Amino acid sequence: LEFRSRLTRRNGDHIAGYDTAIPEFDGSKSLTSHSRIHSRFRLKTELAAHFQNLHQGYPHETLVRFLKARDGNVPKAHKMLVDCLNWRIQNEIDDILAKPIVPAEFYREVRDSQLIGMSGYTKEGRPVIAVGVGLSTYEKASIHYYVQSHIQINEYRDRIVLPAATKKFERHISTCVKVLDMTGLKIAQLSQLKLLTVISSIDDLNYPEKTDNYYIVNAPYIFSACWKVVRPLLQERTRKKIQIMDYASLPHFVRREGSGSSRYSGCSSNGEDDCFSLDHGFHQELYKYINQQAEAMELPAPIKHRSFHVQFPEPDQDDRKIAQTIESECQKLNDQNGMANKLDDLTIKDDGERKSKA
Repeated sequence: LEFRSRLTRRNGDHIAGYDTAIPEFDGSKSLTSHSRIHSRFRLKTELAAHFQNLHQGYPHETLVRFLKARDGNVPKAHKMLVDCLNWRIQNEIDDILAKPIVPAEFYREVRDSQLIGMSGYTKEGRPVIAVGVGLSTYEKASIHYYVQSHIQINEYRDRIVLPAATKKFERHISTCVKVLDMTGLKIAQLSQLKLLTVISSIDDLNYPEKTDNYYIVNAPYIFSACWKVVRPLLQERTRKKIQIMDYASLPHFVRREGSGSSRYSGCSSNGEDDCFSLDHGFHQELYKYINQQAEAMELPAPIKHRSFHVQFPEPDQDDRKIAQTIESECQKLNDQNGMANKLDDLTIKDDGERKSKA
């Protein structure tokens, strides 16, 4: 798949958009040099269809995202893109929106313990994704269900929400904004670190540069203490995206008694105003869409109650170092508070041990 005609401008002979998106591309490279760059983005025929599902009609912008994720290093960006496409093929990601988590009662338990939802749009039209970090328990299902659910939200965002926003706001919208609510965050939640690292690695490697900014709200002391040592480990590009809003600086309608995620935030008790709830419009539309896609595939047998296993990527050295630093800092806080010195490992249940109403 040749992108030369899409990626080059004859006036100055440079890759369009790279001069502003990535400082290293200043338009001074020769045509011969750029020919080598383009050749690295010739994808094998068997990957072409999967790339189309990835770029959703915007191949140039997608290439720029992968380049930005690798700081303009073309060979590394090419490898990252090909690895992503192979991951999608091997794990049947293109079909994941036809794999509902059933029954609905069990999916509700997943939603109640993995707090994530879409609360609206920014003035510029970017979807606002809210994540209840502090009050997510991840205790109702195996790790595979939570990973499946997270990827489904990513895919629904990229295939349905962002194209709809592009049409509604009459401009190309390919990114979102995330608000991370730390209400209820405790040292004991360190047992979730491995799951969160898996989800973070999936996003970093396969959905790069899809979030413009992260807003961290209701951050307790434990987060502030960890942030001081973790911040220097992050890339400058990532640090610029993260903004921590102190409780005192939050508007009054956020600083409610018991403020925070899900039903604890003072939202409507029927769940319709709670963007984490299965009763919220976003999740209702998402789950309806997934079930419709499953029916369209005309499966020969009823959908079985089982998770959709996805290969977990190995976190890179930077992510591993950050996770180790967080664990170390939390351990220090444990010791300072006179708490138990030993933290249990990941306690998320296997498929056979899950709690279900089924």
